Amino acid sequence: AAAEAPRVVFLISEDPDNYGAHETIPPFAEWLEDAHGFAVTVILGEGEPVAFRFPELEEALADADAAVVFFRRRALSEEQLGALQAYVEAGNPLVGIRTANHAFAIRPNVEGEIAEGYADWWDFPPDVLGCENRGYGPVDPGTAVEPAPDMTDHPILDGVEPLAWRSEGNVYHVAPLVDEEAEVLLTGTVEEAVEPIAWTRRTEHGGPVFYTSLGHPTDFETPQFRALLVNGVRWAIEQR
Repeated sequence: AAAEAPRVVFLISEDPDNYGAHETIPPFAEWLEDAHGFAVTVILGEGEPVAFRFPELEEALADADAAVVFFRRRALSEEQLGALQAYVEAGNPLVGIRTANHAFAIRPNVEGEIAEGYADWWDFPPDVLGCENRGYGPVDPGTAVEPAPDMTDHPILDGVEPLAWRSEGNVYHVAPLVDEEAEVLLTGTVEEAVEPIAWTRRTEHGGPVFYTSLGHPTDFETPQFRALLVNGVRWAIEQR
């Protein structure tokens, strides 16, 4: 049975601006295994943003049924970045959480110059996630989460109850989505501004993608968000 369990690889970073992914993902991954029957590998990257690596990344991707990205502004070695790009180009499932929409976006004036032999990937958000990082909403109000029209029966929202709640995380500005055919599942409202905050799409290579800009540390304490993320991972694998 263990050999047949869907294999999920989480790629995370420890970063004061990455919403505590190094603290929230390991227990969530353990819950995925114990309660939902997934085989999960969590890889915590190491190194400076301009010269970052994920130990044994290539081996993990070779066996993965889905890859989950939850890190920000990291340049990978040309070999590791090539492995990730090859994974996407093969039409494999990918899930993005919150900071994935600027996962490979190095700003030389902030992070520094990219080290020799390393590379960024600014086209990851539009080409893979189907969006652009257009900035962030105010922190204090949080985000009012609601289902998108006519999407309450989508399998990713199955068991997400109640479907309306408030996240303590600020909203990410992504509208309009680059992929006009993406299926928006949830929207987030802050001060009358409405943004897509969870959607599905397919890359040009046919790979299924689920992305949510939720992922604040307290979101992982919210049953609705945990159900959403479990369903999103399962949907991506089943849609391959």
